[in-house]
Amino acid sequence: MGYGKAVFGLVFCACLSMAGAQAPMVRPVPDYVRSEAIIPMRDGAKLHTVILRPAGSESFGEKLPFLMQRTPYGVDEITARMIAGVKPELTASGYIFVYQDIRGRYESEGQFVMNRPMVKHASKKDIDETTDTSDTIDWLLKHEKNNNGKVGVLGVSYPGFLAIMAGIDANPAVKAISPQAPMTNIWLGDDFFHNGAFRETYGFDYVQQLEAQKNDVRADSKEDQYTFFLEHTNFEGAAKAAGVTQLPTAKHFLAEPEYAKFWQDMAVEPHLNKSEVPTLEVGGYWDQEDMWGTQAEYAALRPHENPNDPLHKVFMVLGPWNHGEWAHSAAESLTSAYGKLEFGGQKTGDYYRATFEFPFFELYLKGRPGFDLQDTASFRTGENKWHRYAIWPPVEGFHATRAYLEQNKTLSFHDPKGDYNVKAASYVADPADPIPYRHRPVQSTYGDKSQWRPWLVEDQRFVSGRKDLANFSTPMLTGDLTVTGDVKADLFATTTGSDGDWVMKLIDVYPDDAPDGQAGYQLMVAEEILRGRYRHSFTVPEPVKPGEVNEYKWSLHGVDHTFLKGHRMMVEVQSSWFPLYDRNPQTYVPNIMTAPSSAYQPETVTIFGSAKYPSHLDLPLADEPVLP
Repeated sequence: MGYGKAVFGLVFCACLSMAGAQAPMVRPVPDYVRSEAIIPMRDGAKLHTVILRPAGSESFGEKLPFLMQRTPYGVDEITARMIAGVKPELTASGYIFVYQDIRGRYESEGQFVMNRPMVKHASKKDIDETTDTSDTIDWLLKHEKNNNGKVGVLGVSYPGFLAIMAGIDANPAVKAISPQAPMTNIWLGDDFFHNGAFRETYGFDYVQQLEAQKNDVRADSKEDQYTFFLEHTNFEGAAKAAGVTQLPTAKHFLAEPEYAKFWQDMAVEPHLNKSEVPTLEVGGYWDQEDMWGTQAEYAALRPHENPNDPLHKVFMVLGPWNHGEWAHSAAESLTSAYGKLEFGGQKTGDYYRATFEFPFFELYLKGRPGFDLQDTASFRTGENKWHRYAIWPPVEGFHATRAYLEQNKTLSFHDPKGDYNVKAASYVADPADPIPYRHRPVQSTYGDKSQWRPWLVEDQRFVSGRKDLANFSTPMLTGDLTVTGDVKADLFATTTGSDGDWVMKLIDVYPDDAPDGQAGYQLMVAEEILRGRYRHSFTVPEPVKPGEVNEYKWSLHGVDHTFLKGHRMMVEVQSSWFPLYDRNPQTYVPNIMTAPSSAYQPETVTIFGSAKYPSHLDLPLADEPVLP
């Protein structure tokens, strides 16, 4: 979502070098003519739209398709030069580019509703993003001369949500969509909650940006957000201090933190019960905002596709990127102030756009061959190579393996033994001193000099030595170990409190003699949180009985990474990740958003590692691994 904070969801840059990528250039980049339109919707609201088309294309011998992006981030500054800078192949080929302010944003009329839920279209006045998209397309087909009657829709983040909407009850003219890092279910795994844990700083900043005015005004506090949220106890305190309690989505944060009907209605995946148009899903493994949606939409659509009909097919590309990086950057590495993930000198963003995105739209909107992806493409880090799979997660060439959390900080691939109550680790989690999720000071999400975008590659040594977490590590690997597919946590633990959060990280520990300043680097490969009260149900929270062994199961999502010979695999377990997620009081209260300060109490956490209680990660390993 936040990647779209720049104009229409793209961070513009100079025209990208395509060295090493085979991108057919149909003609030199033409001059584009810019115009604006106010397009009426079925209920009378008018939406502001920018249209750019190659000069003279009204009378071209070749009729051109539309390539559309709808956005809440404003389209006033759109120019042909901007488009050419980030989409050089598509611009050179020639499209009628369309950019639109969605309802209630910038110069468009109507009321803005965050991730507007789909409605039953019982009357002409029943509107949602699918109807606004379709009404826009009908107008374009009628009023824009010399079009070929075909429309493609793409977008990253919130525009990615709008792109998938274009493929539901699709206008017949929609022939291809590409939802990229799409907001899909903002309670289960995208922007605002993950498995019930509230993404505090992000929700706090984003509702101010989108709901406090029609245009973008980013929250930019100069105070360390770790300190700010700690001092205000809970989200209600922070929201009152900022005067945001009456913003529409903030009201629901405060009143309905469980997976209530409000959040369920906003979810996209229940509507993906058929494959209507060719769909190219795109996502990044180090996406700090919307890594979940890409794979969730693919998983929902894939069973409904017709494998023999290329017009009802879903494809997916996964790469080593943060939020939307593939769309605007050569992407030769992923770099934060405290870590750097190298891609072996490859320009993965350039490669993606030339190899997948460009030929995808060329095929389905212009009938030109060149798109040869059969299902899924993924860039495997560590090995630093692109791979193609018949399905995601891949089956052939991989097998399920368990990595067990055991005593003495050991991560083992051998079945645990010993008495049922063998304790693998224990620590005291104190909400008065929560574990930071990135180096301090923590700036506002999109504030000046914020380190938000690449934080997932920060070296985890800045917290791994703390006493309020547990680490489990393999010995140095004697051969390469490849993990490809969904990583799942299965934890058996007790707490002395009546609630608690569970954070698990899968970490690649580099050797002490690694070159280029990466000696001992601890790179997160997968990571996720589960709020303990939702261990049985996301809709009906329940307290934890102190001292009782509970099983906690959750997904750390997709991985495609090789732990190289000489590295170590490490799992880290902790009970706070602040202020990315709000603090769990660790005393059960009906609503954590309004929890009193007296509820925030230390608790002792005990993790078990025995034959009866085998805490572990389920790992999809490449066949014939060299296990330590």
